[in-house]
Amino acid sequence: QVQLEESGGGLVQAGDSLRLSCAASGRSFSGYATGWFRQAPGKEREFVAGITWSGNTYYADSVKDRCTISRDNAKNTVYLQMNSLKPEDTAVYYCSRGRILKTIPNNYDYWGRGTEVTVSS
Repeated sequence: QVQLEESGGGLVQAGDSLRLSCAASGRSFSGYATGWFRQAPGKEREFVAGITWSGNTYYADSVKDRCTISRDNAKNTVYLQMNSLKPEDTAVYYCSRGRILKTIPNNYDYWGRGTEVTVSS
């Protein structure tokens, strides 16, 4: 069993930065990809960024110039650094574990409960 726990969300102003963390316990991320998704009220869950076990990354077009995903395998933690936040980034952010890096949610078998990010204008 794998448990994922997100942290680092909060209420910020447009232009601010946040660093989200996703800590894994149990069988951890070893050998797996990690994806960050977000879901705004009334919208579907969408891919934000992903990283493979070896460190290859992929970003959604909407965030690729503003976000950096990274991982610390020794700490079983994946980070999402978000800069120049916009009101449209407001959502609940989830991390997830999957066999390979894909942008679709059903690729991922374990999910955290999410951390809320609210960006005021």
